[in-house]
Amino acid sequence: MTASMPHVMNTYGRLPIALSHGQGCRVWDTEGRRYLDALGGIAVNTLGHAHPKLVPALQEQIGKLIHCSNYYENPLQERLAAKLCELSGLTAAFFCSTGLEANEGALKIARKFGHDKGIARPEIIVFEKAFHGRSIATLSATGNVKVQQGFEPLVEGFVRVPLNDIAAIRSIAASNPNVSAVFLETIQGEGGINPTRWDYLRELRQLCDEQGWLLMLDEVQCGIGRTGKWFAHQWAGIVPDVMPLAKGLGSGVPVGAIVVGPKAQNVLGPGNHGTTFGGNPLAMRAGIETLDIMIADGLMDNAARVGAHLKESLQRDLAGLPGFKEIRGQGLMLGIELDRPCGVILARAMEAGLLLSVTADSVIRLVPPLILSVAEADEIVALLVPLIKTFLSEAAA
Repeated sequence: MTASMPHVMNTYGRLPIALSHGQGCRVWDTEGRRYLDALGGIAVNTLGHAHPKLVPALQEQIGKLIHCSNYYENPLQERLAAKLCELSGLTAAFFCSTGLEANEGALKIARKFGHDKGIARPEIIVFEKAFHGRSIATLSATGNVKVQQGFEPLVEGFVRVPLNDIAAIRSIAASNPNVSAVFLETIQGEGGINPTRWDYLRELRQLCDEQGWLLMLDEVQCGIGRTGKWFAHQWAGIVPDVMPLAKGLGSGVPVGAIVVGPKAQNVLGPGNHGTTFGGNPLAMRAGIETLDIMIADGLMDNAARVGAHLKESLQRDLAGLPGFKEIRGQGLMLGIELDRPCGVILARAMEAGLLLSVTADSVIRLVPPLILSVAEADEIVALLVPLIKTFLSEAAA
């Protein structure tokens, strides 16, 4: 497919293919070419494509009720909320449709929490290289000038610090009485697969408790089993106060959630927040089935095991290569950093039959479905490593 799309707004730098269908970790384009999907719709297609348990469940739900309204009680919302609370140790959930909405809602909670404490102009600590969305508020919280350019004036009330620097947070705590929350991705996604250190997270949890701040962890990309635990912060053994989710929660059906603990549970009341589509029966069924299938099929353990194998294999084959810097991430959320911009690899991988992305200019991102097998991980390595070697040798020539 090479024709332009003149009636679609030009907001994406698209590759010249159109996908028609998928099965497992494979997708096919409209010309019949097959690809190994190492992008998973950008960490969305948790169960891959056309999962044999998910498809009939969604078909059944479509035949019953797709959408009603949040005017009414919704038993499927209660089921999914109870499951997310059980898995996270938190106490309540609000449902929306996207990660941006979940993050926007988290920012509203942080501000209202501050106002309720008597802070007239609450401020939220955010981080360099962060990405929380493209609404005016979430792009203001985002640490990427490219995303922000052209949309100024930005929303005020954010204090930005480097990641993994607890001294910077302590300095703010000593000098700024207006802080109400700390907001960060447990593993930065769009910023280049930059993990928060587990000891840092534990220190941050303690500091937030001391200061009476909310700890808000954006798990939109790294949550729902992607790292080998339900939520990436669980590797640090902590529990946040607010946790936005989306992407993998519905296996492709748009589902977002804000899961909260006791400190944040009663901050918002009727009329403070809402959504038309959020929590609709189809989305809730998708979330319920996704979590149930993950448990039944052991997909969290699979993500840890296959992800470790993939990371070790890539490290082995790329070690010592001039221009290769490091591999970051955990489970099936990996970033391969090179020492130069490598956007060209996106199209070259596609031509080789592999779907992936390049983020932060020089980081190749792999976020495949959590059903990925060891054999498919080996195939990713076999396809990708030669492309990286060729690219780096060209740049050196």
